[in-house]
Amino acid sequence: MNILVTGAKGFVGRNFCAALKNISEGKDRTRPGLKIDEIYEYDLDSTSEELDAWCKECHFVFNLAGVNRPQNQEEFMQGNFGFASTLLDTLKKYGNRCPVMLSSSQQASLTGRFGNSEYGRSKKAGEDLFLDYSKETGAKVFIYRFPNLFGKWCRPNYNSAVATFCNNIANDLPITVNDPSVELELLYIDDLVTEMLDALEGKEHHCEFDGLDVLPKEDGKYCYAPVTHKITLGEIVDLLHKFAEQPQTLMIPEIPANSFAKKLYSTYLSYLPKEKVAFPLKMNVDDRGSFTELVHTLNCGQVSINISKPGITKGQHWHNTKWEFFIVVSGHGLIQERKLGTDEIIEFEVSGDDIQCIHMLPGYTHNIINLSDSENLVTVMYCNEIFNPEKPDTFFEPV
Repeated sequence: MNILVTGAKGFVGRNFCAALKNISEGKDRTRPGLKIDEIYEYDLDSTSEELDAWCKECHFVFNLAGVNRPQNQEEFMQGNFGFASTLLDTLKKYGNRCPVMLSSSQQASLTGRFGNSEYGRSKKAGEDLFLDYSKETGAKVFIYRFPNLFGKWCRPNYNSAVATFCNNIANDLPITVNDPSVELELLYIDDLVTEMLDALEGKEHHCEFDGLDVLPKEDGKYCYAPVTHKITLGEIVDLLHKFAEQPQTLMIPEIPANSFAKKLYSTYLSYLPKEKVAFPLKMNVDDRGSFTELVHTLNCGQVSINISKPGITKGQHWHNTKWEFFIVVSGHGLIQERKLGTDEIIEFEVSGDDIQCIHMLPGYTHNIINLSDSENLVTVMYCNEIFNPEKPDTFFEPV
């Protein structure tokens, strides 16, 4: 299958073409039945001859080209309607009735705050053009009215508040939020790409629109991406500030699977400047080695790294409720645990050559001994709670 993507160097185009290439090169195995031969990437620097040749050879078109921030209002119609007309005329020239997708916008509804949108009128004209083309040729068209989009590679200070907020907060630049209570409907780029690949496989989601509201309908003339998120500007900014503080607090915010927070965090990280990609950790060093906290979580404790010098014994304490995992990743050691009030000791010889996870049991005093006389013992330690110096739940007791 040959795929033509117009606007290939834009935000959506770059992400979509990357996904297509992964499938084409066999790197993405989530769609085993999808075979992609050629990806034709059309953009402003492409020639009319290339468009002509690609319209002749393609089996599916994703028209992502458009104008968002022109110098004057007339360019909206020229960029959003004019090119669509050229594209469809070229397909007709070769009798190519392959499916064609159009990236439109919620503003094409021309309702509410979009009632007088020149951009919306240009997008609505493009939609009507595609619908007429479908009636004339019998070609299948997919018209998507996108809400606000966000994700990696989105251009800040252009047409995405999320991109601007992520970029500015990541780079210590000021942001302006006039009304934190304003709610946005947001579509994450990976969810959009998933829907576009679904369309490529004939599994697109159809709908009608009541103003801005999506009404799912199997025979609807429009299409939509089913996963979106509604959140206020204030909530977005609050989350971004928490992400920005993570190198100082070590706190990983709650980012449940498929949540907006998870997607926003990944988006935020993509805007970090080089000097923030790495950050220092506080190493607590003494003559025995070192102990360094790596990350904290809101509800699931912390992860640390412990380094013991040759011959050193660490630990020799027990907990009432706190519990830990010890995972030796380098070196050779011995972990001992003894139940309080007994003489029975359980032992585990551990090595970075045979990585295993050892529970430190509540009510058992425990230690870890570096058995090597030349090599450091490196242990990843997980604890089910963040250390609280005012309530450490840690009591000295030799094993």
